[in-house]
Amino acid sequence: MSSARPRTRIQERNRATILEAALEVFSRHGFRGSTLDQIAREAGLSKPNLLYYFPSKEAIHTELLSGLMESWLEPLRALKDDGDPVEEIIAYVLRKLDMARDLPRESRLFANEIVQGAPRIHDQIEGPLKALVDEKAKVLRGWIAAGRLADVDPYHLIFSIWSTTQHYADFDTQVRAILTPRTDEHFADAARFLDHLYRHALTPR
Repeated sequence: MSSARPRTRIQERNRATILEAALEVFSRHGFRGSTLDQIAREAGLSKPNLLYYFPSKEAIHTELLSGLMESWLEPLRALKDDGDPVEEIIAYVLRKLDMARDLPRESRLFANEIVQGAPRIHDQIEGPLKALVDEKAKVLRGWIAAGRLADVDPYHLIFSIWSTTQHYADFDTQVRAILTPRTDEHFADAARFLDHLYRHALTPR
């Protein structure tokens, strides 16, 4: 569909409906296991109508991932270099845990893309994501040099935060099978545990 003219309200609504349906389908089946027919059915639209808005499954997937990357970068961007180091990092951990609770489908979509070698967002990982991680690693090194943070590897610290928080979304079925929570109360337990874990590991001795 040409982007030369502004979209109408109906067009915007239909695009949003398609993207929401695609998020559900892709997060459940992965890119390879999903079809345009499944997305159209989830959206309540005909396949020709869907193809009016997006020319291919890949186009839908790429648009979802591009928007998701911005959401994924925001919590790390919010880490301030003029704050208390331990508190800033724990606040980042808790923001990432909130995302795992509130955006589990988005997390699984991103994880599936990475597992496949990130064919659709490799440039964004090597570009904006790497630049932001490099920037925050420099902040962490400054805190360590000033004796305000335990001497840890900044990159592996960030990786560990991603793994300990996104796990609750990407392995939600496993977590719930083991903990059998009634709703989402295990996220509060996880927040207390991660606060204790990182506070103990990062406070200078």
